[in-house]
Amino acid sequence: MRFYRKNYSDETLLALYEALLRPRLIEEKMLILLRQGKISKWFSGIGQEAISVGCTLALKTTEYILPMHRNLGVFTSRDIPYHRLFAQFQGKLSGFTKGRDRSFHFGTNENRIVGMISHLGPQLAIANGIALGYKLNNESKVVVVFSGDGGTSEGDFHEAMNVAAVWNLPVLFVIENNGYGLSTPSSEQFKFKKFVDKGPGYGMETERVDGNNVLKVYETMSNLAASVRRKPRPVLVEMLTFRMRGHEEASGTKYVPEKLMEKWARKDPVDNYQAFLLKEGVINEEIDNEIRGLIKSEIDKGLEIAFAEATPETDSAMELDDVYFPYRQQVIDPSDNGKLSEKRFVDAISDGLRQSMEKYANLILMGQDVAEYGGVFKVTEGMVETFGRERIRNTPLCESAIIGAALGLSIKKFKTIVEMQFADFVTCGFNQIVNNLAKIHYRWGQHADVVIRMPTGAGVGAGPFHSQSNEAWFTHTPGLKVVYPSNPYDAKGLINAAIEDPNPVMFFEHKMLYRSLQEAIPDDYYTVRIGEASLMAEGEDLSVITYGAGVHWALQTLEEMGHISADVLDLRSLLPWDKQAVENTVRKTGKVIILHEDCLTGGIGGEIAAWIAENCFTGLDAPVMRVGSLDTPVPFSTYLEQNFLPKKRFRIKLQELYAY
Repeated sequence: MRFYRKNYSDETLLALYEALLRPRLIEEKMLILLRQGKISKWFSGIGQEAISVGCTLALKTTEYILPMHRNLGVFTSRDIPYHRLFAQFQGKLSGFTKGRDRSFHFGTNENRIVGMISHLGPQLAIANGIALGYKLNNESKVVVVFSGDGGTSEGDFHEAMNVAAVWNLPVLFVIENNGYGLSTPSSEQFKFKKFVDKGPGYGMETERVDGNNVLKVYETMSNLAASVRRKPRPVLVEMLTFRMRGHEEASGTKYVPEKLMEKWARKDPVDNYQAFLLKEGVINEEIDNEIRGLIKSEIDKGLEIAFAEATPETDSAMELDDVYFPYRQQVIDPSDNGKLSEKRFVDAISDGLRQSMEKYANLILMGQDVAEYGGVFKVTEGMVETFGRERIRNTPLCESAIIGAALGLSIKKFKTIVEMQFADFVTCGFNQIVNNLAKIHYRWGQHADVVIRMPTGAGVGAGPFHSQSNEAWFTHTPGLKVVYPSNPYDAKGLINAAIEDPNPVMFFEHKMLYRSLQEAIPDDYYTVRIGEASLMAEGEDLSVITYGAGVHWALQTLEEMGHISADVLDLRSLLPWDKQAVENTVRKTGKVIILHEDCLTGGIGGEIAAWIAENCFTGLDAPVMRVGSLDTPVPFSTYLEQNFLPKKRFRIKLQELYAY
C-alpha cells in the first residue's frame, strides 16, 4: 500500500491517525465486552475504518452523513460523547434510542448523522431528500451515504441512484465493496466486475478508491465534496476493502478462503498507515503509545459512565408518548360570514392543497405526473404554474425512493406531500412507510412531516390493481396517522389538518367520490380535527359505524328502507379513531353494525368490534355485526365488482340487526 504525503501537514496526518485508532480501539474493547456478555451484539468494522474516517473528515461538520453497520468511525469522527455511544450499545436510557434500537440504528441532527435501519437500501433515498433540501435552500453542501456491496442488489439502490441523477442532487454514494454480503460472495450477488461500471448507466460520474488507504480516501472525498458543492450532482464512489470479522460476531468467517484473509490482513488500514507515519517521522513509538493510551483512557471513562447508569425502568406512558412527535392540533374554523362555493370532492382536496402551499413556503408536493399534467385525477392541475417546478415536482416512477426523499426533506425541516398515483401502488414504497416514516420518532426523536395521498377504492371498474382498499395495512402501524374523509367539507379540512400535523399521515381519497359528490363549502382555509368522528345521521334503533364511501351507502340504504331509525357515525380518522364517539352511539342504541369497503377479514371493523365487545358489552342488546367486501381481489367486470362490494349484503345484515 502506497501513501503519498503531498502537501499534508503533520497535524493533518496525525489527526487522521488518531481518528483511525478511535474506532479500532473501541472495537477491540467491544469484542472483549461481547465475550463477557456485557453487550449483546456487535457488527465489526475492523479492516474498513479508513473509509468511515476518511469520508467523515473530508466533510464539513454541518454536512449530513448516513452510515451503515460498520461505520463506527463516522460516529467517533463526529465527536459523539463516548458515554452516550456506549449507553446506546447497552440499551440504556441515555443512548440515542433510549434502548429501543441497537448499535448504529440511530441518528443525531446535532452531529448531522442519520443512522440506518436493517433493510439497508432505504437509507440511500433519505440522503437524496436531504440533498434536495440543500438545493431548495441554496446551500452549497454535499451528503455522503454508505452502502455495502450486498445492499446494492436491492431495488432501493437503483431508485435512489436514478432520482439523484435526474435531479442533479449533491450526493456522494459510497459503496463499501468488501466482497461479501454476509456470507454470499460478490459472484453470487452481481455479474459486473466493478461498481464504477454502473455509473454511466445513470449518467453519473464514478470513482474507484483503495478503501484501506486513509490518505487516498480522504483526498478523493475532499476533492469530490468540493467539486459537488460548486456543481451539484451525484457521484458513485467504489471503495475497495475487506471485512476481517464476521457479518456480526456470531457469524464467524469460515466461509472466507484462508488466503484471501491473509491477503487483506496485509492491507490493514491502521497498521499500514502507522508504518507510513513512523517512516515519515510524524510519530515515534513513544508518541504512538501516548495517543493510544489517551484514547483507551477516554474509552474506559465512557464505559464507566455507561455501565454506572441503571437499567431503565419500563414506563408504558413514555413509550406510547414517544410514538408520535408531540403535537396538539388547534382547529381552525372558517369565518362565520365567509363565502361558500359549490365544490366537488376532488375540488375540495385541490383547494386545500393550494391553500396549504400558500400557507407553508417549505411545503413540497411530489408524485408521478403531478406537475403540468396535474396528476391522473387532475387534483394538482394548474399548481405548477403558481408554485413552480421546484415545489410541484414530477418524480420518476419509484415510490420507495420518493417516500424516502420525503423523509430526508423532513430532516431538513420541509413539509412534503407525496401523491400515490393509485393507493395500490403504495406497496412499492411500503418499507419506507412502515419502517422509516412510522418508527423514526420513536427510535431517535426525528419526526416525519410527510402526507401520503392515497386515491383508493372500487366502484369504477378499475380491477384488482387500481381499486384496493388497503387502509388496514396502515392502521396496524404505530407512528402513522390514517385519515379517510367522506365528503368535500371534511376532505378540505382534513387535508389541511394532515399537512399541519408534523407526523406522517396516510390520507385516503375515494376515487368514486371525486366527481360524484358536491356541496357548498367555505372558501376560507380551515381544518377538521384528526381523530374525531362525525355523526352524519341520528336515530334510535341502531348504530352504523363506517367511513368513506360506506357513509353514503349507509345513508342511501336507510333512506330506501325507511323503517329503520339509525345513527350513522362517520369515523373520518382510522388511526387514531374516536373511541368516545363509538361508545356514545353504542350505549345510545344498543345495536351496532360496522360497514367498510375493505375486505371483511382483517379490516379495521374487526378491531372496532373487538373494542366494543370489551368496553361496551353491558350496553349491547345484540351481537356486534360487520359487513365488508368479499375476501377476494377486486374484480374488473362491473357485475362482479358490485357483488364484491358490500352494499347488498349490508341491506340484509341491517335488517337482521334491526329484527334481533
